[in-house]
Amino acid sequence: MQRIILIYGAGAGLAVILSVILGVLLSGGEDAPRLQEWLGYLVMLIALSLVFVGIRRYRDEHLGGVIRFGTAILVGLGIAAVAGVIYVVVWEIYLAMTDYAFINEYTRAVIAEQQAQGVTGTELQAVSEQMQTLKAQYANPLFRLPMTFLEIFPVGALIALISAAILRGRTSAKI
Repeated sequence: MQRIILIYGAGAGLAVILSVILGVLLSGGEDAPRLQEWLGYLVMLIALSLVFVGIRRYRDEHLGGVIRFGTAILVGLGIAAVAGVIYVVVWEIYLAMTDYAFINEYTRAVIAEQQAQGVTGTELQAVSEQMQTLKAQYANPLFRLPMTFLEIFPVGALIALISAAILRGRTSAKI
């Protein structure tokens, strides 16, 4: 079970984080934060389909084609957790290599997006203050690490739940 969790979790985590980093590197313009967010979650859904594949493989190869819901959810959550840890570790390496420039670029883009939407005066000042607060919080690893993990893990947990419900107690047909 651990081998499947590690292999599928690492694959999902690397696929997601590499696409996110590529998106950050290639993005630009005032719509960049929102586009990155949507693209990131789309890639996450696709990559985390490895949760389903991992549960199915464990069921078919190690349990004779039948898996209980509890076992399936544990395998799925394990894969999601490994994906989350890989995501966090690679993101931290990327941040260190770029001298933590991401948060400055992100906050600047959010403020520019608000300005482009016509936000001015006290509303823009409030957004600016929120972004300064975010920058200060993001500098703290005790804030940044769990926040980064929580970008991916809930999606993986949801996919694990759905996959466990679909795959439980069934005999598979070999594809």
